[in-house]
Amino acid sequence: MARPFFKMHGLGNDFVIFDARREELTLSRAQIRAISDRRTGVGCDQLFIMEPSERADVFMRIYNADGSEVEACGNGARCIARLVAEGDAPVRIETVAGIIEGQMEGALAALDMGRPAFDWDRIPLAYAMDTVEMPVGWETLQGPGAVNVGNPHVVFFVPDAAAVDLERLGPLIETDPLFPQRINVGVAQINARDDIVLRVWERGAGLTQACGTGACAAAVAAMRRRLTDRDVSVHLPGGTLRIEWRPDDHILMTGDANIAFTGEIAL
Repeated sequence: MARPFFKMHGLGNDFVIFDARREELTLSRAQIRAISDRRTGVGCDQLFIMEPSERADVFMRIYNADGSEVEACGNGARCIARLVAEGDAPVRIETVAGIIEGQMEGALAALDMGRPAFDWDRIPLAYAMDTVEMPVGWETLQGPGAVNVGNPHVVFFVPDAAAVDLERLGPLIETDPLFPQRINVGVAQINARDDIVLRVWERGAGLTQACGTGACAAAVAAMRRRLTDRDVSVHLPGGTLRIEWRPDDHILMTGDANIAFTGEIAL
């Protein structure tokens, strides 16, 4: 049976999205990996299933390309907002990590990503330590900050983000026993008080063109160290996100959400 889907992306971080609000859909890990394959499937970083929600406009179920289910995805949430929002009316998206609220602002989606968590057991880490500047390192990457913004991140501040061999170091850090639920890995370069360059190795997906929660994590980690102001532009390989850490402790993320194409796939 053929099932319709959307192929969307936020700053090049791309997704296959199925709408199961009226017709239930369950995919096996093998099916998710097959659909996500860029040579023999549709190809994507993450796959989403939109499901009914009693608490919000839609429930967003999130899978990485390797078939693992995860808690949150900022770029993906902007794409879901574009699909379900009615004009510039507010939209509520439920995820495993909680409710994301936002609205469309013309071609951009602005989302309230909630409050970040910094306690070591909320990241989570395997044992207690300071998460502002962790006393750990991997080769030249030392002293990261850790933050949970719906999913777990460590952020290393480096002089040149492009020079880091993240394709090699990313998987080593992601699967280190220090991180019992694995970890997303960011390398951030501070250019100015309102300007960050970021690359991200995503847990279960690898290097991606952009990571919305990664941008939130890098911005907040930089702000905790007083490296930047509370409103910054985060430049990723796929484009730029605006991140504001508001006085109410909520993170506001603003960026684009694009439909690449629609189609049907036999499951």
